Amino acid sequence: MQLTNHSYHLFVRSRTALVVLSCGLALTACNRRPKVSAPPPVAEVATVTVAPQKVVLTTELPGRTSPYLIAEVRPQVNGLVQKRLFTEGSDVQAGQELYQIDPAPFQAALDNAEAALGRSKANLPAVRSRADRYKDALADKAVSQQDFDDAVAALNQAQADIAYYQAMVETARINLNYAHVVSPISGRIGTSTVTDGAIVTAYQPTALATIQQLDPIYVDVPQSTTELLRLERRLQDGRLNREQGNLNKVELILEDGAKYPLEGTLQFRDVSVDPTTASVILRMVFPNPNGVLLPGMFVRAVVKEGVNDQAILIPQQAVSRDPKGNPLALIVDASGKVEQRMLSLDRAIGDQWLISSGLALGDQVIAEGMQKVRPGASVKEVPFDTDRKQGAEPAVETAQPASTSN
Repeated sequence: MQLTNHSYHLFVRSRTALVVLSCGLALTACNRRPKVSAPPPVAEVATVTVAPQKVVLTTELPGRTSPYLIAEVRPQVNGLVQKRLFTEGSDVQAGQELYQIDPAPFQAALDNAEAALGRSKANLPAVRSRADRYKDALADKAVSQQDFDDAVAALNQAQADIAYYQAMVETARINLNYAHVVSPISGRIGTSTVTDGAIVTAYQPTALATIQQLDPIYVDVPQSTTELLRLERRLQDGRLNREQGNLNKVELILEDGAKYPLEGTLQFRDVSVDPTTASVILRMVFPNPNGVLLPGMFVRAVVKEGVNDQAILIPQQAVSRDPKGNPLALIVDASGKVEQRMLSLDRAIGDQWLISSGLALGDQVIAEGMQKVRPGASVKEVPFDTDRKQGAEPAVETAQPASTSN
């Protein structure tokens, strides 16, 4: 069968359209092939290298001030207070007269004792002469032995009377001096419990006034036996050294948070444990020339425990917590991958943590970029810029126990 020209052209067009359609479908199928995605970029983290540091460890302990010396002034004789001779609240000196008790009866007692002493001394020469004469006469047998013994006894009696009345005179003189009530110490005197005209008795229970020496002044702080045992254990293990530096120096923080400008000295640690608080008392002495510290004031003492020559410190931001609250850190191992480490914290020192265990010297701890990585991921390390941290404190200044440490 023969095709006409028109039919032939239609056949050619159909063949061409079919070829074009087949090529279009092939290209579409090629475009739908899965593309190979590029690998994700490696996260960049800032790390710090764990290196040993020398740190002076300190502890803040609350305490109260107490006077260096305290004296309760009481009368030592009975009598009438004639005059109060000081201004309440002023500073007094040792030996300064505070009260004048009526001295008349004590002066009379002194005069009476001196008169009796004079009478005894007047009789002594005659009695001694008689004893001497009887001694010579006894050698010539002019007197009996009994007469001589009586003369010697009379001499001894006269000498004993003189000694007795001398003691009476001294007692009367002491009581007369006690009529002048003086300050036993130098310090600041408080209020007076009596006024002019009051009757007082010797060694009465109520003090006439109280004097307190405030320069220097004591600071007494309790330290728990748990902390004391922990400190002793660190010293025995060699983690602390008390032979370096002047560790007896103590700093003081006042109630308003201000630092007291003068350093004190740790005087002693009590050996008796208070059973109600399970603590011992540390006593410090602070100079107080301006009277800033007053008795009974609440303060915080910064006590030096010792020196840790191999301390491991990392920024606080490098430590995170797991859901149970346990501290952990992320480090970069030798292959450049992230590894998780569980930590044991000792205390906070400024903006850093003192690490007890969990890290080794040379570890690369991630300080920035922790949120972008997970354990096992590869990372790119850059040094952590500590200068960007504003207000960073030196590691050797203050060390506070970590209440959440493990």
